[in-house]
Amino acid sequence: MESRFGVREFLVLAVVLLSSIAAFGVNAPNIAVSVDASEAPRKIIHVQMRIPAKPGTLTLYYPKWIPGEHGPTGPITDLTGLKFTASGKTLTWRRDLLDGYTFHVEVPAGENEVKANFDYASPAQSGGEYTAGLAATEKLYIVNWNTLVLYPAGYGSDQLTCSASLRLPAGWKFGTSLHVSNQAGSDIHFAPVSLTMLVDGPVLAGEYFKVVPLSAENPPAELDIAADSAAALDAPAELWEHYQNLVKQAGFLFGARHYSDYHFLLTLSDHVAHFGLEHHESNDSRVDERSLIEADGRKMTAGLLPHEYVHSWNGKYRRPADLATPDYEQPMQTDLLWVYEGLTSYLGDVLTARSGERTPELARDSLALIAADIDLRSGRVWRNLQDTADGVPTMQNAPRSWGDYRRGLDYYDEDVLNWLWADVIIRQQSNGAKSLDDFCKLFHGAPSGPPMVKTYTFDDVVNTLNQVVAYDWRKFWTERLTNHGPGGPLGGVEGSGWKLMYDENPSDLEQTTARDEKSLGARYSVGLMAGGDGMIHDTVEGMAAAKAGLGPGMKIIAVNGRKFTADLWHDAMRAAKSNAAPIELMVENADYFRVVKLDYHGGEKYPHLVRDGSKADLLTEIYRAK
Repeated sequence: MESRFGVREFLVLAVVLLSSIAAFGVNAPNIAVSVDASEAPRKIIHVQMRIPAKPGTLTLYYPKWIPGEHGPTGPITDLTGLKFTASGKTLTWRRDLLDGYTFHVEVPAGENEVKANFDYASPAQSGGEYTAGLAATEKLYIVNWNTLVLYPAGYGSDQLTCSASLRLPAGWKFGTSLHVSNQAGSDIHFAPVSLTMLVDGPVLAGEYFKVVPLSAENPPAELDIAADSAAALDAPAELWEHYQNLVKQAGFLFGARHYSDYHFLLTLSDHVAHFGLEHHESNDSRVDERSLIEADGRKMTAGLLPHEYVHSWNGKYRRPADLATPDYEQPMQTDLLWVYEGLTSYLGDVLTARSGERTPELARDSLALIAADIDLRSGRVWRNLQDTADGVPTMQNAPRSWGDYRRGLDYYDEDVLNWLWADVIIRQQSNGAKSLDDFCKLFHGAPSGPPMVKTYTFDDVVNTLNQVVAYDWRKFWTERLTNHGPGGPLGGVEGSGWKLMYDENPSDLEQTTARDEKSLGARYSVGLMAGGDGMIHDTVEGMAAAKAGLGPGMKIIAVNGRKFTADLWHDAMRAAKSNAAPIELMVENADYFRVVKLDYHGGEKYPHLVRDGSKADLLTEIYRAK
């Protein structure tokens, strides 16, 4: 992969190069990585590495700062059974006292290669996030190379060449963006690539596997799916058509492609960590086992693959300069995640609609939920949007409780609203002649080609927007990033010809979400986030539930003197509209019980977008397929 760095990054790279010359000479080492995943169902992966070395101390890193995860999330605690040898003799090693991801190995005189053997104890219980999370079941395994390698200090990841091989359980199939040089049964050998592109090329493997071609044009794209059952792969034919449309619509949006071929790697399992992680030529996306074959599952996961696909352009090809670190040891600076993730969230939602994965109605329902969540977010009173990006390396694993007041990863959803606002401004200022699509073509477009990195700064974003349409974009984004609540940035929603309104009827998507999350649906009425069992996960500060004394960790066990059920809760909310008496709740808080009186009479509330006939309907045009 070709990387382009700014001045600061160039100086860092120069220091790395000088260090590498001192340590190893001019030529960077070629590392061999052999991974035996034949015991993946047992959740133990065996690794052997051959690393060129010189006599003295060899310093090795385990990847710490993982691209796309935006933090020091490498699962060092799962590296086990570590042993170093040279010429068959065991070598002395010690972990660095200041950085537990660093190992120092003593290489005897006369040796020019170190062999490293270790096991990766793939998590067997939930807890880890992203590539540190659950990745193996009885029937499948997702190979993330950052969990399976060590690499020598003194080199950038672009400089190190890796020859990797993989052994899978007998009969398993696989998908990956890595090119296969040869395969014999369950043993696969990949063509040599840089360490950067190895880590950027996960492998999805499993017994139940399906490949769906999405584009016959050059460069090609395909959907590779592994599942815990054969039945989970039997999705309706129109779903594949939607994904084919996704590839086509992305081509219209960006006007270029920055991959040699693209693989959507989709895992269908209830027993792996659920997330999406972007790569140049693939994405690692994981959802519930029945997500494709059940209507609710398709609605809940509709935006995932479009989001990760957009990252091939926005995040991998165009990347903030301070996120384009030369290796996996250097800390990442996350201040521009409002572009990296925020713009991706907006464009992913747009492509979800344009591809047909969401109907226009579902697309509006999704936007309504985002707008309502942000508009009511109590954390906006004290924490600005910029800080949600700046603080992500230490905040992204924060617990669910107090999440609304703590305010976590809002650079995703709030920037859906902000980039919609920018899109509306461009359309209004140009009298409909230009849109954010034009920005995408300038910023992410031609020339097409294989993976590379083209970095940017805040100024680059502002300058490109001004090339599309003249406007005070610096002031616009400064205000969006530094303003506080109460209330959310709804200028784009309103400018697009729609209004955020509430009524007592949940939208189709809200009902689906409530069923999927087993939630009570009380966020927008009393500011209560609770499960159908009465367990309270969070509250919105300043709204009725919090004022009544409810908080995370409590459990509602009775409503108006009767044992709690979700139906009884909804009955009580409706009845309170015409009853001056407060709703009486019996609440369990650890070992204590008390009565809480919820003095609320506004009925149930659910968000919707309602057409504003006084303004042009720009939102429908934004979601329209090209």
